[in-house]
Amino acid sequence: MTKVRTYTGGCLCGDLRFEATGPAAKPHTCSCRMCQRHSGALTTAWVEFPREAVRWTGPGGAPSLYRSSDYSSRAFCPTCGSTLGAVDDAPVVALVLGVFDKPGAKELMPTSHSFRGARPRWWHVEVGGSPPAG
Repeated sequence: MTKVRTYTGGCLCGDLRFEATGPAAKPHTCSCRMCQRHSGALTTAWVEFPREAVRWTGPGGAPSLYRSSDYSSRAFCPTCGSTLGAVDDAPVVALVLGVFDKPGAKELMPTSHSFRGARPRWWHVEVGGSPPAG
């Protein structure tokens, strides 16, 4: 019998915490302008879970949401402002890897990159391989 994996994480101030169970789906990076503005980074790393697999466990409850498109809302902590991810209508919760307690887990490693053309030419992102030496 296979053990179901549980991932944990939370925001900068710790008011919002989560538990996500099951396999992490679609680990990827994205450089679209919406992700850039939401995170403040040129590229954001994401992983997806079915909505019913994510439980908000911290004292602050669920994150605040900003309706960012016709199919998704961006999730953030109303106290510290940390980006947590997105809650899609699909119903999918996409969490940014930086909020995981153990973001280096092998199964969270991005395997694809979206919106390459939106990143500056000098910005390089490597997915699905070994990190560069040095």
